[in-house]
Amino acid sequence: MSEVLSDATLARLFREARTHNAIGGEVDDDTLRALYDLLKFGPTEANSCPARFVFVRSPEAKAKLAPALSDGNRDKTLAAPVTVIVGHDLAFYEKLPVLFPHTDARSWFAGAEPARLERVGLRGSSMQAAYLILAARALGLDCGPMTGFDNAMVDEAFFKGTEVRSNVLVNLGKGDPAQLFPRSPRLSFDEAARIE
Repeated sequence: MSEVLSDATLARLFREARTHNAIGGEVDDDTLRALYDLLKFGPTEANSCPARFVFVRSPEAKAKLAPALSDGNRDKTLAAPVTVIVGHDLAFYEKLPVLFPHTDARSWFAGAEPARLERVGLRGSSMQAAYLILAARALGLDCGPMTGFDNAMVDEAFFKGTEVRSNVLVNLGKGDPAQLFPRSPRLSFDEAARIE
């Protein structure tokens, strides 16, 4: 078993980390590349890596995203230095000859029913969105993940003509602790889990 991370590291990644509603600062290209280079190592089904990421930073990209945002998410998203659109590629299996080379994993999914491809893609990209959040926290960034947007509008604006569909948005930058809501409760172990 690997050694346990320090308590300070665990606090940064989990216990003290918060979902930020007000995010500012700057995030440069090197940080975004370092972020991806960490999150890409998280496991997915058959190493399918179905997530696709659009780092929305330019005024032009933000203008494309703005109409798809719910009223409660628009201002904070447009103020964030970067918003990541995490999508999932329904043709993820085309990359499997490279990503899972020791067998013909592509044949497991090619020609599958759309519902199965959606399920695998959505599940994997959701996992990769969580890896993104943890990697961002590890790199000193704060996050504001959300689902309050019109998926069809985002897909039309950013993924038109592809097999990629949007899943979640994550604002990245430096959070303003003064704008945090009180931490919401979490379920106890006995409420959410059991050991058999």
